[in-house]
Amino acid sequence: MKILVVAPSWIGDTILAQPLLTLLKQRTPAARIEVLAADWSAPLLARMDEVDAVIGNPFRHGEFGFAARRALGRRLRGNAAAAVPGVTASHNFSVAYVLPNSWKSALVPFFAGIPRRIGYLGEGRYLLLNERHRLDASRHPQLVQRYAALAGPLPAALPQPRLNSSPQQQQAARQALGLPLDAAPVVFCPGAEYGPAKRWPARHFAELARLIATPRNPVWLIGSDKDFAVGEEIAATANGAALNLCGRSTLEQAIDLIAGACCVVSNDSGLMHVAAALQRPLVALYGSSSPGYTPPLSAQATIVSRNLPCSPCFKRECPLVHFDCLNGITPQQVAQSVQQRS
Repeated sequence: MKILVVAPSWIGDTILAQPLLTLLKQRTPAARIEVLAADWSAPLLARMDEVDAVIGNPFRHGEFGFAARRALGRRLRGNAAAAVPGVTASHNFSVAYVLPNSWKSALVPFFAGIPRRIGYLGEGRYLLLNERHRLDASRHPQLVQRYAALAGPLPAALPQPRLNSSPQQQQAARQALGLPLDAAPVVFCPGAEYGPAKRWPARHFAELARLIATPRNPVWLIGSDKDFAVGEEIAATANGAALNLCGRSTLEQAIDLIAGACCVVSNDSGLMHVAAALQRPLVALYGSSSPGYTPPLSAQATIVSRNLPCSPCFKRECPLVHFDCLNGITPQQVAQSVQQRS
């Protein structure tokens, strides 16, 4: 059996999809699982034991591209798949799991002629999917449960995400970035792609760095190039207590740097889920989002949330302007959680 999984666009959601992949492998051990995913997610999928191959999804987030999706689907039929970069020949998929809820995300499996196309109802996908699930939010309140339920009845305990990172990979990442090989850093992940309402203030990160940084346990800031400016602000305000690596590392290197951390402090972001999947001690900061919907899936995680009446609001910007859900989490409070975890 060959299985195609159409992955979500977000890094965190890709991590939360791994328990589905694990269940598919457990229930059909001989199955070959290939994942259609955006290029930026490929490094994550390459670190998952369940994934046999990644097919590059060339479409930008939100891009429709009907004709191009139809062409990709048709090229995925049989031996013609070899014409697609990164695609092995002779796919002949038996089943496809479509994780995003959008109409366009179901087009490629439809045009590929995959016999079983499984996903949730939504956005007029009735004809594109032929095994349609209705979401029961009360029964499956967490996103990870919703993905995993597409494989059938859920076990009593879902398998947790696991990313691979070897000591050799961790050492290579540090050498490439000129970082000390013997340090046990505390890693801060100050970014959050969704918006400011998910970001703990830079001044709080800076004060936390001043409170906990030591020569043995330096503070390293990790994120994408979009997080470079906030990383610079934190580093400057921390007066040398934090090193800004935002935008300097690839995602592969970020995985390996986080894997070597003694503790990670993160907003609710993709890198928070990466840290959880690497089973690192983790302090996860929640503001506008909900730890009940997308929690870090790790027994090593401490969730810090004020649980205000106005949260979670799931807004990009604070609708009340005050950002109290995050501003009110003090560096001293987080430092205590770091001490307990590391």
